[in-house]
Amino acid sequence: MENKHEQEFLSRGCCCTPQPHTRQIEVYSPACDKLHATDWLKEIRPPAAYPPSDIVEVRFKNSRKDFFRVQPELDLKTGDIVAVEASPGHDIGIVTLTGEVVRLQLKKKKVNPRQTELKKVYRKAKISDIEKWVNAVKQEDSTMFRSRGIASSLRLSMKISDVEYQGDRTKATFYYTADDRVDFREL
Repeated sequence: MENKHEQEFLSRGCCCTPQPHTRQIEVYSPACDKLHATDWLKEIRPPAAYPPSDIVEVRFKNSRKDFFRVQPELDLKTGDIVAVEASPGHDIGIVTLTGEVVRLQLKKKKVNPRQTELKKVYRKAKISDIEKWVNAVKQEDSTMFRSRGIASSLRLSMKISDVEYQGDRTKATFYYTADDRVDFREL
């Protein structure tokens, strides 16, 4: 095996398999993820002139990613589950990139961290945060099917394709498609 993550993944099975020490919460393994981004620069130390990066990339549902500022006392690594600032409340996501490669991603995405106000990583997620997040994810399908039924009964010409609850369940985002403009205020 070339990769330490591959060995770990193969030795314990898929990341979707609940592990006994997690109380039925899925374990994240970077090697099992289609959306995994490899940090090719993790073994290379940046020149002393570059301070360590205080920005990480965090992934959410449906490959949605964003950059967040990290407090100096937090030591984050790829795969950590974190609570991040959202509007309103907080959201839960998985750290996908840290270190020097984040600077390259910022440049590629044309994000200037000096001019752009980045939201913050509050903390590593607690067990209670993760349990609430897992319950929110479980609720998404039933909410989507219920909203489809309501849209159909109101004769709205729209197709609700997905629902995403924020990690603290204070907000839900509904994704839909429509051929024409739709007034969905009744929904």
